[in-house]
Amino acid sequence: MKKTELKKQVTAAIQACLDKKAEEISILEMEKGSGAFTDYFVLCSGTNPKQVQAIADEVELRLKNAGVRPTQVEGYKQADWILVDYVDFVVHVFSEKARKFYDLERLWKTAKRLEASDLKSKRRTSPIKMKTSPRTHAVASRRKTG
Repeated sequence: MKKTELKKQVTAAIQACLDKKAEEISILEMEKGSGAFTDYFVLCSGTNPKQVQAIADEVELRLKNAGVRPTQVEGYKQADWILVDYVDFVVHVFSEKARKFYDLERLWKTAKRLEASDLKSKRRTSPIKMKTSPRTHAVASRRKTG
């Protein structure tokens, strides 16, 4: 999968977490050779079992609408730690108690911590200059106004 597409999917998962009021969202970029089986971990917490399930449901729904389905979902019934596996990234939705107990951020402390803004594609900052004729300018200005 292309890195830009992967980042879009991870961003969609994060937005789903935010929309369901997830707490303490962390994004870990896993290092190559660290033994990690994926590129990114998205971790967050819910305050009760229903919210933990709602967060996981929203992540699945958002990505399903983008044409992506998880390969595996674990822990949904218990709603203490729901793992939603998309192969290239994994979303972990915890109860507050389970999050403290398992402490994945400490376990994977060598992973790079990211902010959601770090996943956004950086566009070229230098404009491409092209030779244009007066006709090209007229067509372009008509498109802008109408």
